[in-house]
This record gives sequence, C-alpha cells and structure tokens, in this order.
Amino acid sequence: MNTPVPINIERMEHIKRIEFDRPRVNIPGSTIAGSTLSVDHAWAKVFTEPNPAERIELKARIKRLLKEQNAVLVAHYYVHPDLQDLAEETGGCVSDSLEMARFGSNHPAQTVVVCGVRFMGETAKILNPEKRVLMPELEAECSLDLGCPPDEFAAFCDAHPDRIVVVYANTSAAVKARADWMVTSSIGLKIVAHLHAQGKKIIWAPDRHLGGYIQTQTGADMLLWQGSCLVHDEFKTAELIELRKQHPNAKLLVHPEAPASIVALADVVGSTTQIIKAAQTLDATEFIVATDKGIFHKMKSAAPGKNFIEAPTAGNSATCKSCAQCPWMAMNGLANLALVLENGKNEIQVDPLVGLRAKQSIQRMLDFAQGLNLTQGQTQIPIITQAPGTSEHGIGPA
Repeated sequence: MNTPVPINIERMEHIKRIEFDRPRVNIPGSTIAGSTLSVDHAWAKVFTEPNPAERIELKARIKRLLKEQNAVLVAHYYVHPDLQDLAEETGGCVSDSLEMARFGSNHPAQTVVVCGVRFMGETAKILNPEKRVLMPELEAECSLDLGCPPDEFAAFCDAHPDRIVVVYANTSAAVKARADWMVTSSIGLKIVAHLHAQGKKIIWAPDRHLGGYIQTQTGADMLLWQGSCLVHDEFKTAELIELRKQHPNAKLLVHPEAPASIVALADVVGSTTQIIKAAQTLDATEFIVATDKGIFHKMKSAAPGKNFIEAPTAGNSATCKSCAQCPWMAMNGLANLALVLENGKNEIQVDPLVGLRAKQSIQRMLDFAQGLNLTQGQTQIPIITQAPGTSEHGIGPA
C-alpha cells in the first residue's frame, strides 16, 4: 500500500487585502441606488501551489473520495485548471454559476461539491435543499455580493415599494429572497423588457455596469445599485484601444460586467459560455478577452490553435488590483478540496425560509424561460457580433 504524500493544507504565502466598491443607500426619491460610493476592504488567502508529486496524489485522493461519498464536483470557468479538469474527468461539470446549480440538481449524487465563490454554493443549496453542498473555501467571496449587504438593500427596496426588485445571480441568498426576480444576463434582458412593457419600474442590483447595459438596451425605468465586479471594473479603455492597434485582426470578446466604455469597443458581448462559443465559431484566430483569465483554460481546449490575449487591467504607470483574476476564485485548490471531502466541513447552510423565498425569485426566471421555450442548455441568446462603437448583445448566464 502506497503511503500518501504529506501535504500541508495551511501552507499559505500570505493574506491579500482587497478593495471593492461599497455602495451606500440614498434617501427615498433618489434616481440612483447607492450613488454614494466608498471603498471597503476584504481579504483572500493566497496558497502555495502543490508540487508535481502532490498534485498527482491529491487528484487520485479526490477521485477516490468523490466515488466513496457519492459526490459530484462542479466547477466554474474561473477556477484553477486542475479543478476544471478534475470535474470533467469525474463526471461533473464546468460551467457558469446557474448551470452548475442545475447540474447538481439533476445529478443523482447526494453531495454536490462547488468550486467557485460562496454565492454559487448558496444557489446550489437553494435549488438542492435536500442535498449536502460542500465548498473548498466558505470564505471565497464576491465583490458584487459583498457590496450589496442584505439589510441595506432591503431598506432601499422598502423605500421604493412601487418598484419590482430584479437581482443578478451574483448575490447572497438573503438578497435573492428579497427580490421578485433573479436573473442571469441573457434572460435579464428579456425579463426587464417584459416588465417594462407592462409599465413596471425596476430596482436592479448589484452590478451597475450590467444594469446600465440592460437599461440602455431596454429603455426601462431602473434604479441601479452601484456595485461592481472588481475584475471586470478594472479593464482600461485607453490601453485596450492601443492593444487593438497592435492586434488589428483580433476580435474583442467582452463580458457585460465590464464598464460601458469597454463594452462599446467589443466585437462580441457575452457571458462566460458565450465568450467560449464565440472563440469556437468565429473565423478569427486571435482574440482579446475582457473577463477573468481563468476562462482561458476552457477557451484553449474548446478552440485549439487560436491565440487569446488578456485585455489590459492596469494603466500607464499603474498597477492592477485583480490583474484579471478573481482572488476569491483562486482560493479554490486541490489541497482544500481534498480536505473538505475528508473532514466533511465547509458545508453550505441556507436558512430554510430564506431558501424558500430565494427559490421563488429563481423559479420565476426559470418559468419565464420555459414559456419562451428556453430549456436548459438553450438559454443563450445567439452570439451577435458588432462593429466597434456599437452596442449589440449576445449574453447568457454569468
């Protein structure tokens, strides 16, 4: 019998301090939610990468534990390539946040292990309340989630009782529970347009860039919570224009959580899934990508032989904060995944009443999609290419 390679799970290099946008609630009658912005701080652990021998032993251990515990592994496109590969090798899935949760719901496994950030684990639990949902790191946060505290958001909603509350998937269970609708990017456009056609006024949270994009596309009356994704908010317009001059034949693929000035330059605006599909289907061989660089692993396997370039996140004489990589996604690793399977800790808990209310907001979206004949795997608006300076859409789940 082989002796396992000893691994120090707590082998951290350091703790990284992270700045993120912290919206503040305005008085009733304000035209923009949380228009007073301040900078708040959180933190993320930075772990040392396992060496080659440790990686081999950890992968074998995780595969064995998943099988023994009747567990399935689901991973987001932004996590470490080792975790993405492991999910697919063991019959799990690599996808966007909502598809991760739906996959766990449809899979017969009684334990769902979510490699991503906390709201993804909560969404999986909301849709699978009878299953055990584990995460390698419960402290893997999201700046959109952190920037939309449930109590403050509820107070803002209460101050505008005449408005329908629509929230993006990147929110806590408690915020989803306060909402009338939870949406992903593509169905968000259709749902907001539907509500607008009914004369409804809307509160949107938490991402101001995505909300502004949908508002521009639909013309809806929307109060925008002023949160942002710390990765997408960092992309720099002037530097991107210069990069495009250096790569004139490259197509620019942009996630709609990026600022409007970045979206306006895009050839394709899309979710993670749509960005990958664009790389596969467009005839270009070179792409500039404005989203978390964790997606490059899947893009390279989906579109072999094509070249992918990071969109710039630092200006002249400036340093980047995220450098196109979510620091909380990076907290997921082989070592803490193995540990959570061994000790059963880091189980996601959602208050049953909160979960039930949150599920109602998600179910409204799913029912609406079903009414449009947008079944699982078909919830994407077809990719729409655009000339730089226009603002067409082709976006799907985050």
